[in-house]
Amino acid sequence: MSPSVLICDDSNMARKQVLRSLPQEWKDSVQIACNGAEALTILRDNSIEILFLDLTMPGIDGIGVLQGIQKLNLDCSVFVISADIQPEMQSKVKALGAKEFMRKPVQSDALLNNLQQHGLI
Repeated sequence: MSPSVLICDDSNMARKQVLRSLPQEWKDSVQIACNGAEALTILRDNSIEILFLDLTMPGIDGIGVLQGIQKLNLDCSVFVISADIQPEMQSKVKALGAKEFMRKPVQSDALLNNLQQHGLI
């Protein structure tokens, strides 16, 4: 059975790129959020197992989503995909519970490798 997946990014192109990188059999269990507020609503109302999260978004950004996940005590594997590759930001998102930090634009092999390393595929 496919895991429930949420892709959160304000860029339609970035969302499509992540979707194309996922295993084919997962595609029917993917939900999309265009911003952090949408992501938190979906996460609160659904049992999402894997979240692919951008950091830089209007309104509630990726850090706000990670803080919201902690506040709501949600069990979700978060993979941050961002162009903000500063070491301080990478440390911050991992301290907030992200499993991995991937450079944007994400490469399919890197995404799949990270999922495999965490036992998700």
